[in-house]
Amino acid sequence: HLFLFLLFVGPFNCFASYSRATELFYSLNEGLPAGVLIGSLARDLRLPTASGQRPAAPQPPLSFTLASRGLGGQYVQLDNRSGELHTSDVEIDREALCVESSGVTVFGGAASVSSSSSPPSSESCLLLLDVLVLPQEYFRLVKVKIAIRDVNDNAPRFPVPHIRLSVPENAPVNTRLAIEHPALDPDVGTNGVQTYRLRDNYGVFTLDVEENESGERTPYLIVMGALDRETREEYVTVIVAEDGGTPPLVGSATLTIAISDINDNCPQFSDSQLNITLYGNSSLGTHLATVHAVDMDLGSNAQITYSYSQKVPQPSRDLFHLDESTGAITLSSKVDGDTPRLHRLIILGNGPGCIPAVITVLVTIIKVMTRPPEVVPRFIANEAEGVVYLKELEPINTPIAFFTIKDPDEKYKVNCYLEGDGPFRLSPYKPYNNEYLLETTKPLDYETQQLYEISVVAWNSEGFHVNKIVKIQVLDDNDNSPIFSQQLIELSIEENNVPNAFLTKLHATDADSGERGQVSYFLGPDAPSYFSLDKSTGVLTVSTQLDREEKEKYRYTVKAVDSGFPPRESIATVTITVLDKNDNSPRFINKDFSFFVPENFPGFGEIGVISVTDADAGQNGWVALSVLNGSDIFVIDTGKGVLRAKVSLDREQQSSYVLWIEAVDGGDPALSSTAKITILLLDINDNPPLVLFPQSNMSYLLVLPSTLPGSPITEVYAVDKDTGMNAVIAYSIIGRRGPRPESFRIDPKTGNITLEESLMQNDYGLYRLLVKVSDHGYPEPLHSTVMVNLFVNDTVSNESYIESLLRKEPDISIEEKQPQISIEPTHKKMESASCMPTLVALSIISLGSIALVTGMGIYICLRKGKKHHRADENLEVQIPLNGRINLHMLEKKPMEISNI
Repeated sequence: HLFLFLLFVGPFNCFASYSRATELFYSLNEGLPAGVLIGSLARDLRLPTASGQRPAAPQPPLSFTLASRGLGGQYVQLDNRSGELHTSDVEIDREALCVESSGVTVFGGAASVSSSSSPPSSESCLLLLDVLVLPQEYFRLVKVKIAIRDVNDNAPRFPVPHIRLSVPENAPVNTRLAIEHPALDPDVGTNGVQTYRLRDNYGVFTLDVEENESGERTPYLIVMGALDRETREEYVTVIVAEDGGTPPLVGSATLTIAISDINDNCPQFSDSQLNITLYGNSSLGTHLATVHAVDMDLGSNAQITYSYSQKVPQPSRDLFHLDESTGAITLSSKVDGDTPRLHRLIILGNGPGCIPAVITVLVTIIKVMTRPPEVVPRFIANEAEGVVYLKELEPINTPIAFFTIKDPDEKYKVNCYLEGDGPFRLSPYKPYNNEYLLETTKPLDYETQQLYEISVVAWNSEGFHVNKIVKIQVLDDNDNSPIFSQQLIELSIEENNVPNAFLTKLHATDADSGERGQVSYFLGPDAPSYFSLDKSTGVLTVSTQLDREEKEKYRYTVKAVDSGFPPRESIATVTITVLDKNDNSPRFINKDFSFFVPENFPGFGEIGVISVTDADAGQNGWVALSVLNGSDIFVIDTGKGVLRAKVSLDREQQSSYVLWIEAVDGGDPALSSTAKITILLLDINDNPPLVLFPQSNMSYLLVLPSTLPGSPITEVYAVDKDTGMNAVIAYSIIGRRGPRPESFRIDPKTGNITLEESLMQNDYGLYRLLVKVSDHGYPEPLHSTVMVNLFVNDTVSNESYIESLLRKEPDISIEEKQPQISIEPTHKKMESASCMPTLVALSIISLGSIALVTGMGIYICLRKGKKHHRADENLEVQIPLNGRINLHMLEKKPMEISNI
């Protein structure tokens, strides 16, 4: 019974053990090398061997085995003992494995999530593995899910290298056109395509990107300016797609924007009138002329139909057929004697939605009699089927054919002339009669006209006419050089451009045909090496970054060469202006500025100019100046850099100022710099001298009549608050009044007043001296005046009388004399100088009295020297009006001096 019980229970126990299944989730980046640890199954499953616990009884070792080595098994290596899972030699490429753009993509027959994180997102790429864990005691089926994370290893790529987009020329501004071939990027999320841009938008295009609900980004071309197909029918640029990886990867394709035509031009005839001559014997179907109008539009917009105006009479319509498609006029009825000789055909050129163009064709019919003259041609140039072939470089007077003119009746004189336009001449060939030579009169030009149709007309005296039509086909030669659409190609590009930036596509045309008109492009020898020009397409690029501050203008030549033999070429000039970016800060010409300004400088006067430069151009080079400190006193002119003070500055209050000036350019973002400004105030003559003595114009001084000449009487003392030469004072007497006012003089330097001559009896009285005290200021000296009153008398017996005299206004004439303080003669020199003339005069009077005169001269000189010695002992007395006596005058004791 025990055996049966175990037999019955055993399978259920085994089934429970085998039913244990576990899921492990891992994640790793694509592109990892071999041997990178993905995870440890034993540790993550917490098996006993992984945790270090030993079972109580010996157990067989663990074994880990992949259930099947399908697609997922080739990317991993599983250690059978440790259960560690590593990357294999086969590199994992997420884009190769996961071809679906969204949802969970499964490889290897499993699902995926990381062992320690949440399940994978909707864009996860999963690698599924089934791992068996043995022995039976630990048996379980482990489902391993490995999420492959995307890295930015793919650049955006356009499905086609060339994208063509058509825009109507009347497309309004802000028209949006979807670009049908957006770039593809196998990467996902931000590693996918994020933005689009144009390398050259020509100023009329830009790009926008729209994202739909599924996250797909579609670029749209937006028209930003007016378009005109007749001016430019195609724009070629490069569209660049950029992903959001770090660093970002880009892809590009050529974008051709074709401007489609609209009906904005009407037909036009080159001439307003065409004159045609028709001979009366012309056969039906004879071609008279073809009118041709031109419409600058394309396709159906340029379709022109021709019709007669309603003014054309029906007989003319019946006589001449007008092809409405080609404009060819042919003879549709036979000319007879009743047919009018002049027909005015008014033909309209009709375009869709246009006012018709008008041309007038005047047809003159010339009557032709029977038995006309015969015209027999003999061609010299190459001729085939009535067409003569001439090269366009044939020289002048190249012979084409001889024409023999015959009269069938042999009784009339036959004349011959040439009819039709072209550089041809028909002249008699002497000495033969009735022989005419057809030749060229100037070189032919294939590019101007390829086919000429002329007529040799013969007529006799009886009015018989006949004409022979000659067609001349001009053969092309390599006689034209390529012509650039612009001889001066002006371009611009911002500095710091990306390498290999597109500049422009050159275009030159050659009027020659065939290979002679095929053009190749080359750079001139003066072109810098970092410019490249595609020989076939004419695309001009620059391979390096340009710096406007290093060089702003580039000028060099390009050549267009045709494939003729010998080849011909033309040259155009390319000028490239490097546009500025704000990559330079403003720079002051000095870091420190010093200005010397006179005090009392008027408010808002110019103190100095702050010179600042910015190597950038335009708005980036515009510099605005501002005062960082002292803005309440000083302002600066932003445009001119002129520093000004709002108020007048006083040196006595503050002698110097230190300012900081900031210069900010107009860039975005703006750049700035600072400079130090020192302002030193200079003294100006703004203070007149201040007279300290005498203190009043009403004070006076008693001068004794016995005072000796040369004796000091008094002084004028003044001070000046200014400095330097502005404070140097000079004294002068500018007005005098008294009995003998010239008796007193003043020292211009010291202000001392001295007696010049001895005082006599009639010199008594009041002397009034108007003294001018002047400084040496620049530009205009300042001065003050003081009245010095001297009373010459023995005593002061009646002070009230003197005071009454002082109160009267003095009648004094002003003597403006500039004081000469630079000349400082001493009294001794003047006295000795006065002695010498006396001695000379006395010696000339009489030789007999030499001894007497000599003695008198010695006596006089000694006497004057004694006077000078005694002058210092002179007494001075000042009696001010207010009754106070100057202290320094009281130091001298008054003495009575007798009059000599």
